[in-house]
Amino acid sequence: MGCSVQQDQRKIEHEQGRTKDGVVSFRYVSGINKPGFNPLAAQTTTFLYNLFSWGRNDQGQLGLGNTTNYSSPVQVGSLANWATVSTSRNCVGATKTDGTLWSWGQNNFGQLGLGDTTNRSSPVQIGTLTGWSKVAYGWFFGLAIKTDGTLWSWGLGAQGQLGLSNTTNYSSPKQIGVLTNWSSIAANQAQSFAIKTDGTMWSWGRNDAGQLGLGNTTYYSSPKQIGALTIWLKISSGNNNAYAIKTDGTLWSWGYNAQGELGVGNTISRSSPVQVGALTNWLSIAGGGYHALAVKTDGTLWGWGYNGTGELGLGNTTNYSSPKQIGALTTWSTSGGGNNFSLAITTPGNLYAWGYNVLGALGLNNLTNYSSPKQIGALTTWLTVTGGQYNTIALG
Repeated sequence: MGCSVQQDQRKIEHEQGRTKDGVVSFRYVSGINKPGFNPLAAQTTTFLYNLFSWGRNDQGQLGLGNTTNYSSPVQVGSLANWATVSTSRNCVGATKTDGTLWSWGQNNFGQLGLGDTTNRSSPVQIGTLTGWSKVAYGWFFGLAIKTDGTLWSWGLGAQGQLGLSNTTNYSSPKQIGVLTNWSSIAANQAQSFAIKTDGTMWSWGRNDAGQLGLGNTTYYSSPKQIGALTIWLKISSGNNNAYAIKTDGTLWSWGYNAQGELGVGNTISRSSPVQVGALTNWLSIAGGGYHALAVKTDGTLWGWGYNGTGELGLGNTTNYSSPKQIGALTTWSTSGGGNNFSLAITTPGNLYAWGYNVLGALGLNNLTNYSSPKQIGALTTWLTVTGGQYNTIALG
């Protein structure tokens, strides 16, 4: 199941790159990857990763050639050549190490980008182009960035979420504008977010709860800059809200907040970014359905928001409107939020899941809900994990 390296006890983080022959490499860097760090000083190790899926599969979203639910991880195909992956409502997009883009699952609005509206239960390549580097899926639409910095979208566009200055559906990728400086993307339900290489943050699409962070509730069908700052580093989206981390390590949130999912100590929705606490040591953030998970630079894991099925991992089903530490471990490296369930990986490469499990999304070979983290198998080579509408996709 892929390759692994012996890791020390220091906090590490991976930076994804691409070698000349298209093979993905990961630089493991002691400490935090902050502006000013020297990537040339980092040791580079080449990995080839397999793709695994489990959980709900009624639309073929597991990519296994059928519509059978699975409650434990199953490998998608036999090749270890996957680079990035994203899943949302019943569809999945992924890039391979050769720069090709693939999709599968539900396709009623053309969200697979294949030029039609036919569901697929196995990965199908989107077009013939290479050079795709990142993909992000919202509900019924997709976003992607190429290595040339261009931004693309496809699928349902009814609320402007494609950023193409209209509300038209497209079943094949269309370029958003002409700029070549897009660096990261996030999407959920009908809102889209992106960060440029200059550190500015942009949004478009649905905005009834202020989830675009623009200080209003107006829908926009083309990218609009959120504020004037140039220090945004990472972005993630929940169902109707969003989260971002700045280069100074502070964490911010905005949008719908009825379950306390913004983490700001109340249930008041916000239409502009609000800082979550005062700390400056946030490393990563993942929005779930109506909850969020975050990892700090000290390796601790935190959760807040809706907790009706134990998705916060705190051993109860109580909602929390401020971050609460999940357990006592200090070896967490990354997390992934699904709809009413959660996932996280430790620096040794162990994978954990908790929350709603009636369709097997936790990968624990049962259909039992859990309100605290449970390890999925015994493997120690998991790299990334993402949850969707009761399905899970992971690289390992």
